[in-house]
Order: sequence, then C-alpha cells, then structure tokens
Amino acid sequence: MSDTQQLQDFVTQVRRDIVRQVHKVNSGHPGGSLGCAEFLSVLYQEVMHRKEGFDMDGIDEDLFFLSNGHISPVFYSVLARSGYFPVEELNTFRLIDSRLQGHPTTHEGLPGVRIASGSLGQGLSVALGAANAKKLNGDSHLVYTLHGDGELQEGQNWEAIMYAAAKKVDNLISTIDRNYQQIDGCTDDVLPMGNLVEKFKAFGWEVLEIEKGNDIDQILAGLKEAKSLTGKGKPVAIMLNTEMGHGVDFMMGSHKWHGVAPNDEQLEKALAQNPETLGDY
Repeated sequence: MSDTQQLQDFVTQVRRDIVRQVHKVNSGHPGGSLGCAEFLSVLYQEVMHRKEGFDMDGIDEDLFFLSNGHISPVFYSVLARSGYFPVEELNTFRLIDSRLQGHPTTHEGLPGVRIASGSLGQGLSVALGAANAKKLNGDSHLVYTLHGDGELQEGQNWEAIMYAAAKKVDNLISTIDRNYQQIDGCTDDVLPMGNLVEKFKAFGWEVLEIEKGNDIDQILAGLKEAKSLTGKGKPVAIMLNTEMGHGVDFMMGSHKWHGVAPNDEQLEKALAQNPETLGDY
C-alpha cells in the first residue's frame, strides 16, 4: 500500500470483519481485536517481508506469531485480506469443522497460522525457537510477536524474556498490546505489572514505546525504529498503547467487551461507524 489513507481503509474494513464475525456466531473477542486492527494491518501490509504462498518452514521471510490467540477475529481478517485465504471464508468463523476456530490452531492447515495459541503465555517461547532457527540457517529475516498485557501475568513469559536477552536473540521484535484491560477488569486491579518498559529494560531488552497505538503513522514509525534496533545483540520490545474496542464508541476502553458479541442493534451501530471500504464477504 502506498499511503496512510489506503491503510486506514484497510483497517476500517478489518473492523467491519471483526464485529460481523463475532456477531454471526454470538461468540468471540471483539475488544482486543478492534484495538489491534491498526497494528496488524500495518505489520502485514507494510512492514513484514512475505513470500508468495505459505509454508510452515518460513525460510527467507519474516515470521509472525500471535500469542494472545483470543483476538483471532482481527488475525483472520488481516490474513484473509492479505491474501492468505479467501475473504469469504471469514463466514465460517467458529463454526464446526471450520479452519477458523475461536483460537487459532494448526491441524486445520489454515495458511498464515504457525502455532496454536489458545493457551496464553506460550507465544514468545515458540518465537524464540523460530528466531534461533533463522540464525542457525543464516536467514537474516525477522521474527515478530504480539502479546496481551494481561498475558504477561503468565510466568512462562518471563522465563522467555530472560532467555531472549541472555542468548542475544536480536532478530526478534515483540509487541505488547498495552490496553490495561483483561477479561476480569483493569490489569492494575487484577494483578498489577508495574512499569513494563522499565521491566523489559531491566531484563536486558531494547525497548521503545508507541504512545498512540491506534495511530497508523506512529505504528509505521515505531516499527521502522524497532527494525533499526535489531542485529545489535538485544531482543526488541514495543509497548503499544492501544484502546480496547477502538473504533466502536460503545466498546472503547471497557473490559466488558473483551469477550462479548454485539447484538443486532449494536452491530448496525458499529458498522455505521466503520463504513465499507474494500467490500464485505
């Protein structure tokens, strides 16, 4: 894509896909999906080096691992509209025998999905294996991950964070969706994690922050800066300050939309706020 408006049109259509998917089956996670629409759109449309077709080896291309797999609606939409599988397949979200399950899995063979990520806290560990494999293979491409901030309450993350710095895994860029919300409420009320920027620095990572994580230009600039920090002996972390439910006014900023589908009236309101840009499925 060539300009910010084209990216914004892509994001708007992704938001329509998200709310339509979860509404159709009255199930799914719209809040975090809406909050990460800009980030994943920019990553797949502008930043990652991708090959034609899809294979699980991922040689000579950048790789992405979604750790907070419950935001599958945004992941599926971006994958489909980036050419991994037909957009019409979004109609099968969460249906029996669909390749688009509520949390991404691998045994259905859905192009673009490299790990099952229903259980939180495991994505970074898998990504480290992929990043090390690239180094062993002399592959200079990067590995990207996305994690929820509430997900960092899982201890396995911190073992992986320690390992990444200790072993100088410097072909890795991990982004934390910092929206301060999780299914039971505000993260600071459920289990405070303190200053994540300073924690990652203390663990030996290079860290940068994207202040407005729903701003396309800031995301583009932040990812460009993150890429410039790779290859220098340290893993790179991005703190992405997003808003739960961004783009749908009655969902914005509330943990109540973490895992609740809109009803018919709410769907129409959400779609009215995000006019069709690329065509529905």
